[in-house]
Amino acid sequence: MATDVLIIGGGPVGLFLAALLLQDGASVRVLEQRRSRNLHTRAIGIHPPALEALHQVGIAGSAVQDGVQIREGMAVSGGKTVGTMSFGGASDAFPFVLALPQYRTEQLLEERVRQLDGEAIVRGVRASEVTDDGGHVTVVGEAGGPERCHEVKFGASLVVAADGARSRVRNLLGVPVDSRSYPDHYLMGDFQDPGLHGEKAVLFLEPGGIVESFPLPGGIRRWVVRLGRPAGSAGPVQLAELVRERTGILPDARTSTMLSAFSVRSALARTMAAGRIVLIGDAAHEISPIGGQGMNLGWLDAQALSPIILAALSGGQKDSPARQFKEFDTWRRQAAIVARRQSEINMMLGRPLPEPLLTLRNLGIRAAAASPAVNLWVARRFTMQSLARGRLPSSAYR
Repeated sequence: MATDVLIIGGGPVGLFLAALLLQDGASVRVLEQRRSRNLHTRAIGIHPPALEALHQVGIAGSAVQDGVQIREGMAVSGGKTVGTMSFGGASDAFPFVLALPQYRTEQLLEERVRQLDGEAIVRGVRASEVTDDGGHVTVVGEAGGPERCHEVKFGASLVVAADGARSRVRNLLGVPVDSRSYPDHYLMGDFQDPGLHGEKAVLFLEPGGIVESFPLPGGIRRWVVRLGRPAGSAGPVQLAELVRERTGILPDARTSTMLSAFSVRSALARTMAAGRIVLIGDAAHEISPIGGQGMNLGWLDAQALSPIILAALSGGQKDSPARQFKEFDTWRRQAAIVARRQSEINMMLGRPLPEPLLTLRNLGIRAAAASPAVNLWVARRFTMQSLARGRLPSSAYR
């Protein structure tokens, strides 16, 4: 089976790239090893530049309609408001961060892809071999269940791997990864919203460590608690009690709809492009979930890559897109480095502090929040505007 572009990984990043390419006339196949969509909320924050990208494929309106518009963030410590930050000045088109469960985002993207090509998504296929002969890429996959597995082959002019942080394609290519581990561990869960903070995001800066709280559609609120060690077997009751100890608010553990524990690491692939194969999203750069940058960064990768692919397919670069891929690699790896640095700052601000240092930190946040110029700068940085401003040199599109 031959196609212009083969995308390995049918998560939000792979589906978005597929929609971009399909609506501009490219033939696309998306290989996804999962047979059905994961229905957990998982990544929930969509930043303004990503919403502008989703607008390109016609789903931003539906996403905004279904999600919660977070227009303001608030920092609280010891029961008192330390400062507030408005996202209103961060974007003219989308002056908010949108909270939407990942499964709904994926559903909207999949519906758009199927609208463009009903056969574009191929589920139940796991890539097992990738061969680039310099002018064409062949992918061998395993399809079917463990007892009735059979081999399938796909050919493409170009292959894009959007298959996540444990990218099989990256491993098959032997692309090295620079990893970092951090002393930060988190327990998070979704509970019925007690209705105390409306549609605001709230950061509780407490001596024992940060507690983050975000509204979700359907009267749900996510709570994220920073821990000094892995959460182990902690459940909804333990998470609710941790929230109460630090904030005075007790989520109703009986209403828990999602619980997840994670320890933080980052990983940057040393290259995002190898011949006619390109890595994007978590396959190229795994970033701490704190700050909600990972999925958004992947969408910006896809947005930047799409015109390069289309130019290559049009004939101008069909024989050798290597130079354009190299420029893309340089730009997007730098964006990932900036995102990693921001996530490290986010985690640092949430670590436990003794009372004198906690007071100093809160005074600094209060002073920053009181300055409109600083407030705007922080809001734009938090909403990833700095990662969306850059553009590839014009040569990349010729």
